[in-house]
Amino acid sequence: MKNYARGGNVPYRWEDPLFKGVTFLFALFILLLTLFIAFSLLVHATPAIKKFGFEFLWGTTWDPVSEQFSALPFLYGTLITAVIALLTAVPIGLFVSIFLSEFSPRWLSDPISYLIDLLAAIPSVIYGIIGLFVLVPLMRGNIEPALSNSIGFLPVFQGPFYGVGILTAGLLLSMMILPFIISISREVMLSVPQTQREAILSLGATQWEMVYKVVMPLSRSGIIGSIFLALARALGETMAVTMVIGNNPDIPLSFFEPGHTMAAVIANEFTEAASELYLSALIEIGLILFLVSFVVNGIARILIPGGVRAA
Repeated sequence: MKNYARGGNVPYRWEDPLFKGVTFLFALFILLLTLFIAFSLLVHATPAIKKFGFEFLWGTTWDPVSEQFSALPFLYGTLITAVIALLTAVPIGLFVSIFLSEFSPRWLSDPISYLIDLLAAIPSVIYGIIGLFVLVPLMRGNIEPALSNSIGFLPVFQGPFYGVGILTAGLLLSMMILPFIISISREVMLSVPQTQREAILSLGATQWEMVYKVVMPLSRSGIIGSIFLALARALGETMAVTMVIGNNPDIPLSFFEPGHTMAAVIANEFTEAASELYLSALIEIGLILFLVSFVVNGIARILIPGGVRAA
């Protein structure tokens, strides 16, 4: 005799609650894994937290010999390179996504979109090699002298031309985050109903006015979400930045000078950490980076669905 679900004539199936339970366990596993990572970082960073306290965040000394550690130079380098990357990549990414979604014919937009997705899949070490052998000589011989001659009255564009440095790392990061901004922004813009476009065009608006007054406002949340995701990628990038930033544990006064980032210092010095406190300080930097990336990704995940619903 068949068992029927309560309140209906559909036979009761044990597969449904089983499948629901399995999916719930996998979702719970992701949550537990995230908490486990955060807890492990916190436990191993405890010696440094107890010794340095909040001074670890704003101190400027990184001296493994005397075991004096602080994270401000690395936090500064991480944030400055990410800001340079966003200032460079966001305008380019928005204009490319507008072209692909609103003006480009299908035969052209599809191959370009495929190449953009391919750029996102390139390993970071490849970007690092390109940056080291192409971007660094270009910066040292052309771009940095040009910036110094044109806007050298600004302190951040003064000093000798090393090639490697904060500015080089930021420009390389902009290449790496560009595919994220373009792909997500394009999909959000394409999700805007065609009727909205046709309505304003029928009132005599130009294509630019249609983009500015309809597509962009309805896509705003999704575009902001793509920028936050790109920011999270820029904050956590390791290998490519390590190869071109110069790895100097000081706060540089000029963008031309070498600097350091949180991810780069962990990659460079983790295997050299001979003492418990040294290792704990590196793990605390990792904890800070984990928390910053977690918050940025969380904001992006909230904003992107909002942009799609608004469209």
